[in-house]
Amino acid sequence: MGNPIETNSTNSPLGAGGEAGAIILTGAAGFIGSCMAEYLNEQGYRNLILVDDFGVEEKRKNWESKAYTDIVERHSLFDWLGTHQPAIKMVIHLGARTDTTEFDYAVHETLNVQYSKDIWNYCTAHSIPLIYASSAATYGAGEFGYDDDHALTEKLQPLNPYGISKNEFDKWALQQVKENKQPPFWAGLKFFNVYGPNEYHKGRMASVIWHAFNQIKKDGVVKLFKSHKEGFKDGEQLRDFVYVKDVINVIGWMMGAMLNNEWTTKKNGLYNLGTGKARTFNDLVKATFAGLDLQPNIVFIDMPEDIRDKYQYFTEANMNKLRGAGYPQAFQTLEQGVDDYVRNYLRTLKYF
Repeated sequence: MGNPIETNSTNSPLGAGGEAGAIILTGAAGFIGSCMAEYLNEQGYRNLILVDDFGVEEKRKNWESKAYTDIVERHSLFDWLGTHQPAIKMVIHLGARTDTTEFDYAVHETLNVQYSKDIWNYCTAHSIPLIYASSAATYGAGEFGYDDDHALTEKLQPLNPYGISKNEFDKWALQQVKENKQPPFWAGLKFFNVYGPNEYHKGRMASVIWHAFNQIKKDGVVKLFKSHKEGFKDGEQLRDFVYVKDVINVIGWMMGAMLNNEWTTKKNGLYNLGTGKARTFNDLVKATFAGLDLQPNIVFIDMPEDIRDKYQYFTEANMNKLRGAGYPQAFQTLEQGVDDYVRNYLRTLKYF
């Protein structure tokens, strides 16, 4: 194992980077995971164990320039840990099958539920703090609102197998807590609609901004789904869009609090991670055009029937819990985040 590097900044939310021990980061070749790796590098951390399926060539640019001590294939992680027995001080578990159009639940059960249980049990056995990715997909159509209240977890009715798998793990984790089988510190983050650099490989599952940008470059027009629900005009469907840079700032803040013993067991739990302000797809696309210094040109098309009855028309994170835990930073507005993404990344296909 290599030696961790001291952080250059005493203002790092992670504190000093020189303590012994590595950070395991799963999903490191993916969208949010690779951005997290870059964030950790910028904070002075090179002692990273990156975990993912590294055979996906389209993801290579996400991770190949990052500084790390080891890369480990997802399927062999626990064998590798048993053989190498590295000193681990933190696990950030962002790896998952995130395709909401994958309807074979067995795939999600294996990668999102069982794998996460194995991560949890490893952290519990070795007293390692854990931050993991849950999802706002757990909220389904929002019939119970968007409150990260543990009492609601059993009631939630996700709309697709991906959301179901994320909620099943959340429920299992909360049951482990009742049985006092938990990592010393932990948090499960319910990501809302995350967008930003390093999602170039995601294809159909990439953000609307990525699709809008490519449609504008090709045809000068953006196609948005018509509304198929009363009360919502075309393009006025609402989502809580959150910039990936804000997401990794939150994770970094939590990690710093946990490593510096500024976290408490009372703060352990599930947390929403959005901006707390729903915005329309029309707003999103207008911001994308603005990032290209163009006037908006939007047309509306029918929503594919395979997602029509599984579609969320409104999501908005209640962010009181994260604020109550002490998170101090403001989130970027939709216009700020989209402008940065379009001007500084999409226009040049730059990676973060």
